[in-house]
Amino acid sequence: MGLPPPAPLLLGVLLLQGVLRPLWGDPVFVPSFIRMSSPVVSAFLVGVTENVSLALVRDEAGLLPVPACDMLNNETGDWSLTVTPSAVRPENVLEVTVRLKKGPQWCPSSETRSFPESPCVIQTLLVSASHNSSCLAHLLIQAEIYANSSLAHNASENMTVIPNQVYQPLGPCPCNLTAGACDIRCCCDQECSSDLRGLFRESCFTGVFGGDVNPAFDQLCSVQRARQVPDWFPFLCVQSPLANSPFLGHFYHGALSSRQHASFEMYLHTEPKDFSDFGYKQGDPVMTVNKIYFTIPQVSLAGQCVHSAPVAFLQNFDVRCITDLKVYQERDGITNLRIKTGLMGGIITPKVTYEEATDLDKFITSAEILLSDGSAPRNVTVEEHYVFRWNNNTISEINVKIIRAEINAHQEGIMTQRFTVEFLSYNSGNEKKTSGNPGYQVGRPVRALNTDGASNVTTLHLWQPVGKGLCTSATFKPVLFGENTLSGCLLNVGINENCSQLRETASELLNSLIQVTHVAMRGNSDYSDLSDGWLEIIRADAPDTGADLSVSSANGICLDVPSQLSIRILIADAGAVEGVAQQEILGAETRFSSVSWQFQCGLTCDEKANLLPLSVSVQFIKIPAQLPRPLTRFQINFTEYDCNRNEVCWPQLLYPLTQYYHGEPYSQCAAKGLLLLSFPMLAAFLSNPWARVCKAWSSATI
Repeated sequence: MGLPPPAPLLLGVLLLQGVLRPLWGDPVFVPSFIRMSSPVVSAFLVGVTENVSLALVRDEAGLLPVPACDMLNNETGDWSLTVTPSAVRPENVLEVTVRLKKGPQWCPSSETRSFPESPCVIQTLLVSASHNSSCLAHLLIQAEIYANSSLAHNASENMTVIPNQVYQPLGPCPCNLTAGACDIRCCCDQECSSDLRGLFRESCFTGVFGGDVNPAFDQLCSVQRARQVPDWFPFLCVQSPLANSPFLGHFYHGALSSRQHASFEMYLHTEPKDFSDFGYKQGDPVMTVNKIYFTIPQVSLAGQCVHSAPVAFLQNFDVRCITDLKVYQERDGITNLRIKTGLMGGIITPKVTYEEATDLDKFITSAEILLSDGSAPRNVTVEEHYVFRWNNNTISEINVKIIRAEINAHQEGIMTQRFTVEFLSYNSGNEKKTSGNPGYQVGRPVRALNTDGASNVTTLHLWQPVGKGLCTSATFKPVLFGENTLSGCLLNVGINENCSQLRETASELLNSLIQVTHVAMRGNSDYSDLSDGWLEIIRADAPDTGADLSVSSANGICLDVPSQLSIRILIADAGAVEGVAQQEILGAETRFSSVSWQFQCGLTCDEKANLLPLSVSVQFIKIPAQLPRPLTRFQINFTEYDCNRNEVCWPQLLYPLTQYYHGEPYSQCAAKGLLLLSFPMLAAFLSNPWARVCKAWSSATI
């Protein structure tokens, strides 16, 4: 490269310091090689010489040739050479300048590209210093000159103005995530054609992100009024629009204000809040056109059946309610009920189908007919199944199946009703349901498989007793992942019961819950591929129904009757997907327990049957994914500091401030601890001994 203007001064300093004094004997160029990228370049020739010449060098192979005097010629082309005495040491130093004769228009740049990729001038120059026709020194110059874009194009002085982020976003189209392609449902994407945008014009993303993914926080005043939170939490709320967000350049100024209603009150009656005109969100109540909640009986946290519980969007449930036929009242029909779809003005009517119940014993117990005066029978509803089809944040279809039973007009008893609600995607078919992807989700059924082919059971079961709790009328429910459960039923046993037959009956009832051979490790294991994470169930202590003991021949006594089934499932964390922990099953074991049954008699042994309780328990045991850390030598030797083996635990002396306490956040515990510590410190400062010390200190100072 050419030396900048301060180069002569720098070279002079070097010469005055004696750096180049060894070169004064023979001429030399400083520097001896220059890569030239501008039209003008300069170098210095140190030493006495008579002639300085310039010549072009042809490098055919792309390599710089070795300088030699026989390569010189008189062709300088478009280059000029100027030799002037140096201002620092004019007697021994010459300044050599090589300049391109042609102007900048000789190398114009492309009109389509402001910055070309290849140079327009590539030449090799050789400057030689000679004395008495002999070459003494050489300067090799490699010239690579690009088009000057500042001269070829009119430069604009307009600067990029970043908009004020307080009033408008830095990103005008947040949902435009793909460059050079159209993002589906992103209506502000300029790369989407009008025809393509017409396909999803009615389903555009909403909100500041191009989609409402940032829910409103509880401190907003509008949210508090909508959710009817108590007045004491909090006393101050934030007034800010819902579009206020610190992401993507959305910065707005909020304000603080006190609540408008500062009185403490209890809300005894709340009017339904209808937000369905702008689409449902998960958990929002489904609304009717009359602006009332669409209700289906559900079970409350106290275990009671609430007959007017709202249906929440995208929340499935399966409940059973116990109703006395004396006070039973038929619910209003839903045939003419119109429900909001979630779009402005959208209305949908449920499609209802009716079926007749085949076995009333599963639904009605303690049945008794008081009068039979020829009154017309009445119909009761025993099951209602609702299937909601949803699309994005709207409801597209509602299918209802109602199972009814015909009973006597004066019949009494206890009736068990079942209500189910299931939300399915609008494009879902009859595909098999999974319990997670890939790990299990808590509350989903445990997937199972029967390789014997005798049945198509796909899960483990539990009893769900109804009525009197007899095993003959009990129904099944699936074992849910992560939920420890205990259930059972009652088996009628007579005094003259055959013990072998009793063992066989009890064993069949318990085995009916585990009619599978394998369980799935993951929630999405394929039923058609046994190698896709399927584990064989370990069956321990299977009952032997054929054995019969001599003692059991006595009436009313049977030994080793299977009565309890224990299902133990080992689970563990197996990584995470997008920050969500994934759990899988590592093993499953079934174990039977037996009891000795004896017929219970009062003063006399009647022919009435006794009840033998059968039970099943499911326990999920979580094991660590990694082995626990081994004990240190200090923990092994000094056992008095082990909290698990001693009554006094010194490491937990300040328990609220240690890592073992998880009741409150650490910041709150530290603040309360410092507050408590301030009281004894204040008492120490105000105590009589401390006053004496201060008095003595002041006396000594005086």
